[in-house]
Amino acid sequence: MNSGKTKLEIANRLKEVRLKKGLKQTDVAGTAGFNANYYAKVEHGEAKPSVETLEKILKAFKVRSSDILPF
Repeated sequence: MNSGKTKLEIANRLKEVRLKKGLKQTDVAGTAGFNANYYAKVEHGEAKPSVETLEKILKAFKVRSSDILPF
């Protein structure tokens, strides 16, 4: 799987989880401790989050990495 496809798949899964939980992008960003604009870029596949950033997002969602990562 190439990195561009993986990044977009992660972005799509983040959005899917957020919507299922009834959260706004600003809710996730605030709970995770970073800027809402940055989170929006992550969710749209425009930013490549670090492992630490992904961990914060997963904790904000209260999900496991296997719920988001496509591998």
